[in-house]
Amino acid sequence: MKRFDAEYKLLEDMYQDGYFPDVLVDKIKALIQEVIAFLETGERDLVKIQEKFDAMTLAVNDLQEEFEEHGSEIETAARDSIGETVGYILQWFDLDLDVEDAIGERDW
Repeated sequence: MKRFDAEYKLLEDMYQDGYFPDVLVDKIKALIQEVIAFLETGERDLVKIQEKFDAMTLAVNDLQEEFEEHGSEIETAARDSIGETVGYILQWFDLDLDVEDAIGERDW
């Protein structure tokens, strides 16, 4: 079982951008951390891993209204930050899964 890189800052760009409320970025981070915890179990079945990323992405989709209520939205910068984070996770765990596929359920 491989542990995730403790030095990597999840969603760093979103946290550095005042446009994104930290409380909502924290919610996305928690969803990503659930996927990381799943991967740390040593799971290698790409179907199960994709299902976990799909669940994460659908939950992020559900946060869009909360972002709007806070005068923000999940837009290009957020999409890039989430994609970069997911890409790093895929690389760290040496998974043969494309970032676009991993977050393919997104509507942002």
